[in-house]
Amino acid sequence: MYLASTDQTLAKVLVAGPFGVGKTTMVDTLSETVPLHTEETMTQAGALVDDLAGVRDKNTTTVAIDFGRRTLPGNIVLYLFGTPGQRRFKPLWEDIARGALGALVLVDTRSLGDSFEVIDMIEERGLRYAVAVNVFPDAPSHPTAVLREHLDLAPQTPLVTCDARDATSSVDALIALVSHLVVHSSLDAVT
Repeated sequence: MYLASTDQTLAKVLVAGPFGVGKTTMVDTLSETVPLHTEETMTQAGALVDDLAGVRDKNTTTVAIDFGRRTLPGNIVLYLFGTPGQRRFKPLWEDIARGALGALVLVDTRSLGDSFEVIDMIEERGLRYAVAVNVFPDAPSHPTAVLREHLDLAPQTPLVTCDARDATSSVDALIALVSHLVVHSSLDAVT
């Protein structure tokens, strides 16, 4: 059987962030295919190490990856890898990050300090990234300049707000990352 060839550009991007920030929800929202999830029920043992402040109703957690796919105009296919957010999964996170072009880092203003470790891992790996503040109903709102300073973001790092449950909002956050990657890949090619 003959299958027509399709010219596609494939790109791996991470959806990263601390525990309970909405990574699985965002992969669900963005994926044009039924996403793969490795969600497991949280146990009493996990409750001792996972801070449930702000996510008291959370009863599952990602133990490996979330995986989805999103096709952009121009036949660009983004493979979305949602990463686990807990420190104990760092070796797995490093394997998942291998070959990624960049990361969309979700943060929650109720626990901004939890984002530092994830951002550090992404920067240590040399990945370009954009930050998306996932807006929760009970989360405090802060001016962009305050968020940027608190997260210690470089001026060129995109910082946007989103609702991971909303398709348009999530796509806008993804566009911020992709635009950032395109601009910097063009600049890297020139230098």
